Amino acid sequence: MRTLVNTAPDGTIFKLADPGAAKVEWQLEYAALGDAELATLLQFFAAAEGTLNNFTFVDPTANLLAWSGDLSNAVWDAAPFLSSIAAIADPAGGNNAWQVTNSGTAVQEITQTLTAPGVYLYCFSIYAKSASPTTLTLLLGSNRYSQNLSPNWQRFACTGTSDPAASSVTFGIELGAEAVVDVYGLQVEPQDTPSLYKASTTGGCYENARLGNDTLSFTTTDVNRHSATVTIFYASYL
Repeated sequence: MRTLVNTAPDGTIFKLADPGAAKVEWQLEYAALGDAELATLLQFFAAAEGTLNNFTFVDPTANLLAWSGDLSNAVWDAAPFLSSIAAIADPAGGNNAWQVTNSGTAVQEITQTLTAPGVYLYCFSIYAKSASPTTLTLLLGSNRYSQNLSPNWQRFACTGTSDPAASSVTFGIELGAEAVVDVYGLQVEPQDTPSLYKASTTGGCYENARLGNDTLSFTTTDVNRHSATVTIFYASYL
């Protein structure tokens, strides 16, 4: 983050963090690239014109959901008959789970839509339990995965893609009429299996990312074998 510095007439220095000027950078190390893979990288650099044009970058190490531990945040779109209570005991030993109740007579859902390519493979995972026999449905684009809950915490995961032409994907859960479910650890990752849960706030989809260099340097180590380092950055003020 950028730090704002102000020096008063008496010499006192005041320093304040400026979150509006935050910047994050990734260095992607590629090794053993084939000729076709290297050609793809070179084509991407040419299309982006180096640092000139922005693009959407999906962080491969992040929980793509924003505010994964706060279902009351505005990034979540909750149906009118769903209510959520915070500070419920979670399977990690804390009190960061949520109790979600459907007071209606029809199914209700809570979702979050990510600006991410629909053609990617995603894994959506969640910890859930219910004191009464209940079915929880995981939503991944237009795909639906129903899970039977027990009184004990279990981790459920589904993997799939959305519409290949779509530029956004919706993830969420659906509860049946009058269902009461405890949930924790909602996570979306661009891979086929879930990793250790990572609580998130900003999420991992960056719509205005840019390349950090105007050229791509690479090293050829053997026939059909190349290595390269690609720098990508995102600045909230650009």
